[in-house]
Amino acid sequence: MHLFDARPAGRRPSVPPEARAAAAPGTADDGRVFVPSVDERTLDVYARALDPRDAFELRDLWLGRVEHETGGDGRPWLAEGWRRAPVRRTVHPDEVLSSRATVRFVKELFNWYFRDDLYGRLRPRVAVILSSGSVSEEAWGLPETLKSCLHHALDADWSGRAARRGHRTAREAIAAYESARIAGPGYTADNVAVTLGGTASIASLADHVLRGDTRRRPTLCGIPNYPPLVESVARRGAVRLVPLPCRSGRVRLDPLIRALGPDTPMVLLQTVTNPTGALVPEDEIARLVRAASPTTAIVLDECHEWLGPVGTFAPARAAPNVIRVSSLSKTWSVPGLKAGWLLADARFVAGYLSRADAVGPPPLYDTLLEVLARMERWLLAGVESPGAGHVAEVAASHAVDGRRLAEAYRDYRAERLARDLALRTLRDAAVAGLTGATAAVVPPHYSINAAVEFPGWDDSYRCFRDLLAETGVSVFPGILTFCFSGGVVRVTTARSWPDLATALALLHARFAATPVPRAGSAPGPPQGPSAR
Repeated sequence: MHLFDARPAGRRPSVPPEARAAAAPGTADDGRVFVPSVDERTLDVYARALDPRDAFELRDLWLGRVEHETGGDGRPWLAEGWRRAPVRRTVHPDEVLSSRATVRFVKELFNWYFRDDLYGRLRPRVAVILSSGSVSEEAWGLPETLKSCLHHALDADWSGRAARRGHRTAREAIAAYESARIAGPGYTADNVAVTLGGTASIASLADHVLRGDTRRRPTLCGIPNYPPLVESVARRGAVRLVPLPCRSGRVRLDPLIRALGPDTPMVLLQTVTNPTGALVPEDEIARLVRAASPTTAIVLDECHEWLGPVGTFAPARAAPNVIRVSSLSKTWSVPGLKAGWLLADARFVAGYLSRADAVGPPPLYDTLLEVLARMERWLLAGVESPGAGHVAEVAASHAVDGRRLAEAYRDYRAERLARDLALRTLRDAAVAGLTGATAAVVPPHYSINAAVEFPGWDDSYRCFRDLLAETGVSVFPGILTFCFSGGVVRVTTARSWPDLATALALLHARFAATPVPRAGSAPGPPQGPSAR
C-alpha cells in the first residue's frame, strides 16, 4: 500500500463572520511592562508558614486564605488553618525565588487546581473552560494528511521497539526543515533526537546535564514558566527562578544574564512565555549565549513559538551549548501523542542518548514526523504544489504516488493556513472582548494564551474562584505559571467560537454589574510584624 492511498479530504477550519467582526484588527499594545515579581501577598504566606521549606504547608496556606476570603464553606479546615497562622518571620523575595519549596509548592497548587478544584469539587459550576492551555481538539484536530501517516504506519505494523534517536529518514527531514529556519550552516540528522514531547525531553535533559554536577550553582529558570518543567529540573538540582519582564510582545533577558555565573550548569528558557505570548527576540538569545559560559547548557523550550510572525532564527540558536526543544502538543493540538524532537550539537546528542533513560516515541510516529517536517519546509519555501523533486524526497523512504502526494500536500497547506488564520482571529476577538470587559490584557503576539488582569483582585487563585462562582467561566490562575504578583490569570483563546462568545458574554455581564471587592478586603487572621 502506498503512502496517502487512503486519505479523507482535509478539513478547512474557519470561524463565523461574527467572530471575524469581533476581532479588533491590530490591537495595539498599551506599552505597560509585565513582570512576574513577588508581591506582599506572596511573602505573607511564607511569613506565616511554620516551616517555609514545606511545600504542602505553603499550598494549604495559600488555599486556606482563599477559602477564608470566599467564606470557607467548601473546605473550612483550610480556612481555619489560615486564620490560626500568625506572622512568624520576615521574608525577602530572593528567598522565595531561590527556595526548592517554591517550585514544589507551585506544582502542588497546579495539581490541586486540576484534580481537586476544576475537575473535582467545582466541576458542576463550570459552564465554559478557558483555562486548558491547549487547542480545542474537537474543533482543530490533527490534519487528515498527518492522520493518514499514522494509518499507513499501523497498516504496515510499524509498532516495534522505538529507536533512541528516531528513524534516520525522519531525523533527516527534521534537520532539513530546521536548517531552513536558521541562518548559518544548519543541521544534519546527527543533531536531531526524536523525543516523547517537551516535558519528557526537558526532564531527561536535566537528568543528563545535572547528574553528578558538583558546581552547586543553581539552574536558572526564567519565569513565567510551566510547573511540570521546572519541577523536573528542581528534582535534579538547585533552581533559581528569574522573573523576566515583557513589553510590547518582547521579553528582556537582562535579569537572566545578570544571574549567570561561570559555573551555572543550565538555563531553562521559554522562547515565547506562557501566559503572555511574548517572544524572546533573537538578539536577546544571542546576548544570553555570549554571556553564558560554554559549559552552561542553554535549553530553549520552543513549544509556544507559533501563531506569530515568522522569521529566520539567529545562528546563536545553533551554538554548541544550546539545546532546542520542540513538541507537537501545542501546534497540532495533540498533547496525548507525546511526540517532538530536540536539536543540539552532535556530540551532545550522542552523549545524551547514550545515558538518557527515555527513548523516542513509537516507530509508528516516524512517518508522521517525517511528512510533517517535509511539508512544513515546503510551506516555508512558498511551495503551492509539489514537483518531481518533492516527490523524490518522499519516494526515497516510502512508496508514494505523485498525484496523491500532491493532493495530500495541497490539503495540508490549505488546512494549515486556514487553521492559523482561524486561531489568530479568535485570539484577536478574545483580546478585544476581554478588553471590553474592563480587563487589562497583555496582547499576545504568539501562541494561544493571553495574560489578563480583571479589576478588583490581587490574588489570581481567588480571581479564578470568584469568576467561576459568579459566571461559570474557568480561567487559569497566574500563580500556576510562577506569576507571584497581582491577580493576573491566563485565558486560552483557542476554543470554539460558541464557547468563546458565551464566556465573553458572561464576563461582560459580570463586569457591567456591581464592582468586585478586592481579595484582601475580607478580615484576616491576627496580624503580626509585616512581611517584607
